[in-house]
Parts: sequence; structure tokens; C-alpha cells
Amino acid sequence: MTTDAAFQKLAKSKFRSRFRLSESDRKYIADKGLETIRRHAEDFVRTRLAPANPPNDGRQTPMRGHPAFKAQHACACCCRSCLEKWWKVPKGTEIPPVRQSRIVDFLMAWISRQLG
Repeated sequence: MTTDAAFQKLAKSKFRSRFRLSESDRKYIADKGLETIRRHAEDFVRTRLAPANPPNDGRQTPMRGHPAFKAQHACACCCRSCLEKWWKVPKGTEIPPVRQSRIVDFLMAWISRQLG
């Protein structure tokens, strides 16, 4: 599935489509830079999503506090249940680094689209 097709799929969800970057998110991104945001997203995905059975699954991604968190919810990459439901990433198996990178690329694409 292309990135555009994935975003079209997400746009049909009332819950997923309501997420937007706030002015404070935009300021944080401007202050830190997109490469830092990417590194943070990589860390969040590696530590909170990639393990086969992450701690607090279903509650490990806050709704606010970092632009990557909002991106994770908007992109259905916030927990293993959402990854399985939306993207067919099976629960109970570790997410390999290549797939982690694709998830981060998708999150960063959402952030870039939000920045316009």
C-alpha cells in the first residue's frame, strides 16, 4: 500500500482523522528539528512497540506531549492492537528493524503533511 493510500484509509476513521499538530507541537518541532523528532520516534517505536509483548500495551502511547505521540495515534501505530487491526502486524512477535523504520517513515510523513 502506498503512503497516500494509507492516509486515505486513515481519513475514513473519525478517531484517527481528528489528530492535528498543535501550535506547541509545531514550536517544539521548529526548536528541535525534524531529525531530532525522527530520533525520538525511532526510540518510541523501538521501546514501546517493537517488543513482542510491550509493557502496558494499549496504554503505552500518550495522546499528547510529543508530536510523535499524536502521529502514532493518527497513523494507528500507537499500540500492538492497532498495528494488528490496521496494518496486519501480528501481536506477540517482535517487530524487525526494517519494519520499525517503515513505521517511523510513515509517522514522519504524517508530521510533514501536518506542517504543510
